[in-house]
Amino acid sequence: MNTPFELPPEDRGSSPYTGYTRAHWEAVADGLLASAWRWSTPGDALLHLPGRPSRSGVRSDGLEGYARTFLAAAFRVAGADGDDPHGWLERYARGLAAGTRTPGRDDTESWPLVLDHDVQGQPMVESASVALGLRLTAPWLWKNLDPGVQDRAEQWLRGALRHSPAPNNWYLFPFTVAGFLESVGRGDAETAAARQRAVDLLEGWYRGDGWYTDGDHQAFDHYNGWALHLYPMLDAHLAGDGERSAHYGARLREHLEGFSLLFGADGAPLHFGRSLVYRFAASTAVALGAVTGHTPLTAGTSRRLTSGTLRYFLDRGALTGDGLLSLGWHGPHEATLQAYSGPASPYWASKAFVSLLAPAGHPLWTAREEPGPVEEADRVLALPAPGLLVQATRADGTVRLHNHGSDDVRHHEGEAADGNDPHYGRLAYSTRTGPTAPGNVADNHFSVVVNGRASVRRRIHPLGAGHGEGWGWAASWHRPVFVAGPPMVPGLRVESVTVARGRYELRVHRVVGAPDGARVRLTGWATGPDDTAVSALHGLHGWDDGHESLRAPQGTAWTRWAHVPRLGGRTGGTSVHVCLATLTAEAEPTPLVDAVTAVAVDGDGVEVTWAGDGARSVVRFRPMSVSLL
Repeated sequence: MNTPFELPPEDRGSSPYTGYTRAHWEAVADGLLASAWRWSTPGDALLHLPGRPSRSGVRSDGLEGYARTFLAAAFRVAGADGDDPHGWLERYARGLAAGTRTPGRDDTESWPLVLDHDVQGQPMVESASVALGLRLTAPWLWKNLDPGVQDRAEQWLRGALRHSPAPNNWYLFPFTVAGFLESVGRGDAETAAARQRAVDLLEGWYRGDGWYTDGDHQAFDHYNGWALHLYPMLDAHLAGDGERSAHYGARLREHLEGFSLLFGADGAPLHFGRSLVYRFAASTAVALGAVTGHTPLTAGTSRRLTSGTLRYFLDRGALTGDGLLSLGWHGPHEATLQAYSGPASPYWASKAFVSLLAPAGHPLWTAREEPGPVEEADRVLALPAPGLLVQATRADGTVRLHNHGSDDVRHHEGEAADGNDPHYGRLAYSTRTGPTAPGNVADNHFSVVVNGRASVRRRIHPLGAGHGEGWGWAASWHRPVFVAGPPMVPGLRVESVTVARGRYELRVHRVVGAPDGARVRLTGWATGPDDTAVSALHGLHGWDDGHESLRAPQGTAWTRWAHVPRLGGRTGGTSVHVCLATLTAEAEPTPLVDAVTAVAVDGDGVEVTWAGDGARSVVRFRPMSVSLL
């Protein structure tokens, strides 16, 4: 491990998997803060980190630098019961005073105003980090501020209560602002209304299995952990509200039953969904569960997952030479970014430092590290509420997520193909591969080709999910849409089923209403030329093209250049297409051609007989059902 700042020696006695202790987390927080503060304005109100600006502009990006690093400092100091050896809080106090003196003014220090999300929205996001930082450090920062500065800070923060958030997790930002104001005796009807509004929406967004959708549409991703669970659960915990803690805690516990499986043996989280530049913030829910006691995991497993993810990114170049978090995944990676990503955006990773709210004597730090779920046994877990299927293999420590429910297409939006998002539209994601970039061949994608135009999958309609001992399934359907020409072919529909068993993925696709002369294509996992993992496809029914390997020159977040296996076949009217797929780093894996002994396909479904034990996977289309006999 090579970081631009010094870390304590590893402790392989208490932390046999990662070597990390609480002291490492404190040192990383201090190192990140020291590196970021070299780019502050003279009055400490803005941190202008180097890099291309976001769509919100340089001033908003500077506020982002202040607010998001403040979160790390707040967790660091609050977790040490006010001990602040580096004087972080003095700097944030000075910056608060300077930034709120003339907000909205075009000068060196003034913060932008908090306005509606579609006018000047990004400051609303940052207001929540400022408010949470102030709440965590109130005994040492807020209570020692000049009353005039307190009043100015309140006035700036109230902009979040008086303007419209984006229609998703953003409603938790005014909720968090209101929670802080109430905690310091500045609550009123306005704060109460903001909190109730968020609570009501959150209840409507809860889908079960511990998962929230990020708004009224189907968007299930890492925002569950670092936003939708974090803000209400931490608010209840800080307030000492037992009733609300129990309510949100039960959901957090259930979420972690499945989410804890989504980390590879190397510490990697899934490369799935948006805002992946937040990197080790993916472990926030695990740490939050340990801090609040609402977790199914042992303390040793929780530390193994959180420290494993932190170390994963530090070991793989997430930091620049001057100690800043880069815009990307391992290192810089343009295809991972969104338009709202700016130089300081990665510092939402600060949320992972919620772990430091567990004091030094807490079991999170004193228990010996234990293996993560993927290191203990092969697991297949269906999550029917979000329409996801998790497949983990112990031999290579790889976790795969088969997506039959998360699309991030809002209800009022059409399904135009130009809105295709590689971070949601693919059939599967993993802890060791990333989706290929737009303009390259799409990995893990089933398309219908009509008149030379290939379709994409936008809105996903779940058809169910379930699991048994050592296997599981998930299914969905979608209407193929096309980039050029008519956006859809009337009546065209694709039903997709994934059955996971061991390292094998049985992929079944039923095309309905295809025009004569149409074709279908299916791709597998994208891997690099030096990758130790093998990606393969093997056609079982409905394919006439032999296996071919296509190139993705822009690569993925893991590799500069990638190749993707592909199958092709004919369709017209109704057709069924069956294949085996795999992504494995096992030594000398059994070839896919030897994994199945028989395949039977008729108008009602598919039956596949597995080699070895002779078990049969049976897929029925009307109604959709999957069984293992």
